[in-house]
Amino acid sequence: MVQLDNRPGAGADVATGSDAPGGVRSKGLNSNSVGLLGNAVIGVSTVAPVYCLTTTLGTTVAAVGLQMPALFLAGFLPMMLVAFAYRELNKAIPDSGTSFTWTVKAFGPKIGWMCGWGLVIATIIVLSNLAGVATEYLYLLLGEITRSDSVTALNDNKLVHVVTCLALIAIATMISYRGMTATKGVQYALVGLQLVVLGLFGVMAIVKATGHGAAGSLHFSWSWLNPFAASSFTAFVAGLSLSLFMYWGWDACLSANEETGGSDKTPGRAAMLAMVVLVGSYLFTAVAVQMYAGVGTTGTGLGNPATSSNVLAVLAGPVMGPVLGVLLFVAVLASASASLQTTFIPVSRTVLAMSVYEALPSSFTEVNERYKTPGRAIITAGVGTGAFYTVMTMVSSHVLADTIAALTLMICFYYSLTAFACAWYFRGDFRNSVRDAVLKVIFPLIGGLTLAAIFSKSLVDMIDPSYGSGSSVFGVGSVFVVGAGLLALGLVVMAVMTRRSPAFFRGEVLTRETPALVIPD
Repeated sequence: MVQLDNRPGAGADVATGSDAPGGVRSKGLNSNSVGLLGNAVIGVSTVAPVYCLTTTLGTTVAAVGLQMPALFLAGFLPMMLVAFAYRELNKAIPDSGTSFTWTVKAFGPKIGWMCGWGLVIATIIVLSNLAGVATEYLYLLLGEITRSDSVTALNDNKLVHVVTCLALIAIATMISYRGMTATKGVQYALVGLQLVVLGLFGVMAIVKATGHGAAGSLHFSWSWLNPFAASSFTAFVAGLSLSLFMYWGWDACLSANEETGGSDKTPGRAAMLAMVVLVGSYLFTAVAVQMYAGVGTTGTGLGNPATSSNVLAVLAGPVMGPVLGVLLFVAVLASASASLQTTFIPVSRTVLAMSVYEALPSSFTEVNERYKTPGRAIITAGVGTGAFYTVMTMVSSHVLADTIAALTLMICFYYSLTAFACAWYFRGDFRNSVRDAVLKVIFPLIGGLTLAAIFSKSLVDMIDPSYGSGSSVFGVGSVFVVGAGLLALGLVVMAVMTRRSPAFFRGEVLTRETPALVIPD
């Protein structure tokens, strides 16, 4: 067999400056500044496991009850299938534009542009929410340390909250601006802290549940890991949507591919390692918390609507005591702060790539000479995040909550497109081997179809005004309006860029690729 492979990356080193075939370009980033462990830490940090747990444990229980651990596992499966797609695409095209670049290669400039838009908007939404949570936990922590309710109450003062939030965004922007080396050093400490505290919290919860008979405690049951025991398909999808949010962000490993040693293989391995750490942490904590607190709707029960948005703050004292309980507040603050910093990586690298390929204004191609970072893109993301959060907070807390609820649409949108891009791009490899058929086509296709189905079902459910905050616009749920509106805004911006940069949209800058062609001898 003679194989003619014209995919980009074959015989070209994207990370070191030479342009690969098919229009793939180097960006001037600091190559070989991150290794396998550092990249995996960035992936875990971006997801922010402790922050995700405190905000999602209660809401997932409200949707599926005792099947909460099962839904965390169910959400992991499509994400892992999509992770295979990212790994295989990264081997062929190690480009910091990741989903944007890959979908352009597979489906052309317009679909690729919208995929990049979905990633950028999702990241801006998450950055603003992370800043808000970090601010809330900063004052909760200060209140615990000083034993002062008035200090804790400062978070409820809108002006104080917003000013503090903007300060945290500015600090995160500054660290990200200084490059991957500075980012990596901070992340080792913050990620290590939150995982150690989370492990200690889980062990203490299990010990108290089994040895002291805490109020509402339950004996472990294997049925908790059965996702099909959910009360209804709607409840299953709602719970699954929440669990998908808990894994979002691991692809930051791939966004740093041009700055990682072994850019074609190391980022994919780091993503897989990050996913294993995440699912292990989530399942252990979910089971431990459910054993200790149960799913009741009063007191410390996970189904209590009054505490569902911040479960760990409620359980910190009862599980770990007044002294060690402070560590859990520190862990949540560290989790949100760490993620706030690393989440700048995917948005800034995607914007950089889109501008390098002329899909966005050329001003975003600027790379700082000293730190080798996309400085203008990082600063713009920071300013945009601050402005978005300030406006949403001042206008309505309901609008901000509905924007976060609409995040599932953005996640499913660009992840599913990336998975489909992998299956289509490598379709010519289907008959090469069982390995190629499974990892390059079948797994990504199943992952993409699963996320596309969740996207469609969530979109329909969001039309109901009762979804999210319960607000509506002309009888249509505001979550639907926000989610669909942000995607529609992307079409408008793309129309503007089509006029400003016709060469990209004609496919002349970043060319669509034909998969490897296999010719019999």
